[in-house]
Amino acid sequence: MAVILIGGGARSGKSRFALEKARAIEGTRAFVATAEASDDEMAARIHHHRAERGGEFTTIEEPIELPRIVSEANFDVLVIDCLTLWLSNLMFAGKNCEIEALEIAAQSSPGTVIFVTNEVGSGIVPTDNALSREFRDQAGLLNQRIAAIAGEVYFMVFGQPLRLK
Repeated sequence: MAVILIGGGARSGKSRFALEKARAIEGTRAFVATAEASDDEMAARIHHHRAERGGEFTTIEEPIELPRIVSEANFDVLVIDCLTLWLSNLMFAGKNCEIEALEIAAQSSPGTVIFVTNEVGSGIVPTDNALSREFRDQAGLLNQRIAAIAGEVYFMVFGQPLRLK
């Protein structure tokens, strides 16, 4: 069992690096996509990411039930992209973020679990929007908790991985 967390800003190379890490692990691979095609632009992004993965990964689309998927997955490596989209999906669905359940599932996984997440706390505090502040705070907590259980933590900047742990 191994847990890896890869974070960074938008278009920092997080997903590409996660796929590289996953491809370096022998065995079966799965990719859990938390994004939903809510409009044409998002559908195009999903299509691009799917093409980038090719046939090397079994794709599992799950916007909400991430702890269950991680618990039930039977792969040597599982890439989850991404935690902040999952959190956003939960918030808009009026559901609580099950961080502890996700931690337990990841730590119990027989394979390697690679989480991709966005760092959203480095910008300005969104003073005019309570929902944005709540999301930023919850994302920071989620990222801290997953980083605490991860054996490897990377921060992506300009397409370059900085190993933090």
